[in-house]
Amino acid sequence: MEPRLYSSGPYLRAGKALKRVLRRLPAAIVFVLILLTVFGTDADTGNVISVQAPLASRSLLLDAACVGDRIWAVGERGHMLFSRDKGRSWSQVQVPTRATLTGVTFHDELTGWAVGHEGIILRTRDGGKQWEAVRSVPDDDRPLLDVWFQDASRGFAIGAYGICLCTDDGGTSWREVRISEDDWHLHHMVRSKSGRLYIAAESGQIYRSDDDGATWITLPSPYEGSFFGLIPLAKDALLVFGLRGHVFRSEDAGKTWKQIPTGTVATLADGLRLSDGRILLAGLAGTVLVSQEQDMAFEPIPGPGRLGVWAVIETDSPGLVCFGEQGATPLALGK
Repeated sequence: MEPRLYSSGPYLRAGKALKRVLRRLPAAIVFVLILLTVFGTDADTGNVISVQAPLASRSLLLDAACVGDRIWAVGERGHMLFSRDKGRSWSQVQVPTRATLTGVTFHDELTGWAVGHEGIILRTRDGGKQWEAVRSVPDDDRPLLDVWFQDASRGFAIGAYGICLCTDDGGTSWREVRISEDDWHLHHMVRSKSGRLYIAAESGQIYRSDDDGATWITLPSPYEGSFFGLIPLAKDALLVFGLRGHVFRSEDAGKTWKQIPTGTVATLADGLRLSDGRILLAGLAGTVLVSQEQDMAFEPIPGPGRLGVWAVIETDSPGLVCFGEQGATPLALGK
């Protein structure tokens, strides 16, 4: 079972809403959330503009996306950054929030969205020059954790306590839908090669939709600990990964699972299928693992030090950019 933490000592500074979340998360993630709260990242977003910070690219960054020749990254204090040189240098963009941003995605080079704490959803229609807040609920204690769009109109934002928001008009309006009767934290949404949607969630929950998100089913779970991500493979095959280095593979759209050894107990927070077909996973303690898709024999490669990695992007150097507790770090990717 994963840790359950209680409100005492430094957690009292986190406030009532965050303390509810802390009880449901692994200890390492709790530590990061406490830091965010202590340093005042989640301010009222009414007329707040993100602060321009010279060291924003070294601050906590939680998600990233590639579009065109740019890499976009988001993180604490409403930091929104982009790079045009494969992560070697960064420029910060001003956005109308100081809430922690946890997810970012782009449909094309002009249209993108970002989500985060206080129910914030940001949208750009001009390639990131300007961002508008299309949703903000400062009193909502359910941070949004991921955002995914099927096309320029239809998309989803998911997060803590089972919140799932859907839009059919490009994010101008959002309606809340139910994934299940439970309130597990929803961490990551992805679409498979066969067109199915999957959500990786808290306490071993995995959800699947076969009709573009209209309805969802709960899949049999191979593990009681939380999952933080999914990687679609060929046809109906996929990987799910998460707490304490656990990785499982399914060949039948999540009906059955086989555990894949990783040689680590570090929580795995993000992963991707590289352009050469290899699978890469990354997570806490600077863990970065690589395996051929066929044999699933994960081996560690040098990471960005010992601090946690929360997101990873492939560049065409070939290389990687890791995002996490020490900001953005380019890495060479060996063969």
